[in-house]
Amino acid sequence: MLNPRLYLDHAATTPMLPAAREAMADALGRWANPSSPHREGRAARAALEEARARIVAALGWQGALIFTSGASEALAIALGRAKAGERRISTVEHDAVRRVAKDAAPVPVGADGLILLGDVPAGALVAVQAVNNETGVIQPLEAIAGAVRAAGGLLLADCAQSAGKLPLPDADFIAVSAHKLGGPPGIGALLVRDLATLTPSGGQEQGYRAGTENLPAAIGFAAALEARGARDHMAALRDRLDAVIRAGGGMVVADGSPRLAEIGSYRMPGVPAAAQLIQFDAAGIAVSAGSACSSGSLKPSHVLAAMGWDEMAAREVVRVSFGANTDMTAVDRFVAEWTRMADRARARAA
Repeated sequence: MLNPRLYLDHAATTPMLPAAREAMADALGRWANPSSPHREGRAARAALEEARARIVAALGWQGALIFTSGASEALAIALGRAKAGERRISTVEHDAVRRVAKDAAPVPVGADGLILLGDVPAGALVAVQAVNNETGVIQPLEAIAGAVRAAGGLLLADCAQSAGKLPLPDADFIAVSAHKLGGPPGIGALLVRDLATLTPSGGQEQGYRAGTENLPAAIGFAAALEARGARDHMAALRDRLDAVIRAGGGMVVADGSPRLAEIGSYRMPGVPAAAQLIQFDAAGIAVSAGSACSSGSLKPSHVLAAMGWDEMAAREVVRVSFGANTDMTAVDRFVAEWTRMADRARARAA
């Protein structure tokens, strides 16, 4: 019997947890507009606020929560409407930040992928991804937050990859996304420490985001956060994967840096990532090259370029990411295919 498909692209999106699916199904059967004044609308409003409170509690957040369509919209709201001066973004930020903040001053990173913050302009808004979506590098946000606050600025943390896995940082704005942690796609949130630091736009969500609230998805979001299990085994999975890649002549991206256990990026010298993806897919294994938003592009990773990788090497990197059901058997199946592929490449080059 052929092996079933093996999904190792959870950093792009991870399957909905059963509890989230069940909660959404129930909500779809009793949904009304939370902004309507009648009894059904009031009941929907109560359910929405309950979901909001559950998410805030599960994340351990002390401020406000604005529901959005996802982390991309949350980031756009903060970057566009934060009451701050100059915008500064790191050179390894997600494309969702780079698109919105095209004129922002760049903050470089070292070869290890860690931010070299330097001096922070007075009153600036600094945007930093807590965990890089391509490399898994964890930024030292506590130190960054201290430097930003010392300059009277505001810190925006993109926690799409880290929420529900690591404690939230001490930031003024935090972007999160449900579909990265077992919730439904199409919903996320902007966590705001003080709503006075954000310009309102009118409409729903206390006047900070217009549009009918997605109650079923909000309830699914809350259920997913509450149903997430332990992740202690993830480090052993990634350690095994790293060790085999090194032993097979590959390179572990940001090998010496603090990295989220669920994400690893690896170079197979001499084999373009596009060829790797085709061969892995043919073997029934789903991985990606960089972020899901750009993996179909022919452009090399801006993240690896910022870390000093040359274009040829950067084009030979694929990303592997784990989810709730990933186990050692899955890792061993991937590394067996990776080893076969690398061995064939070396034989051709000999």
